[in-house]
Amino acid sequence: MIPGRGVAALLPDGRQAALFLDRTSRPYAIGNRDPFTGAHVLSRGLIGTHEGRTFVASPLLKQRFDLETGACLDDEEVSVPVFAVRAL
Repeated sequence: MIPGRGVAALLPDGRQAALFLDRTSRPYAIGNRDPFTGAHVLSRGLIGTHEGRTFVASPLLKQRFDLETGACLDDEEVSVPVFAVRAL
């Protein structure tokens, strides 16, 4: 994986995860489905930081999702799943 870029992965239960490495190579994994559009595209979003929180911005409508908590930074009622990750 390339730091700052995401990739999609299919999980055994059929869900998709979006995997990321931030610029310090810290790994993150969240659900790949954008809850605002239903499209599986979050892995193609741009990573950034806001007030010390690392986020990915959806490539479609640009909502930002915290990579640690899955919370949407633009709508507190929306979130995506977060998955535990470990580097091998």
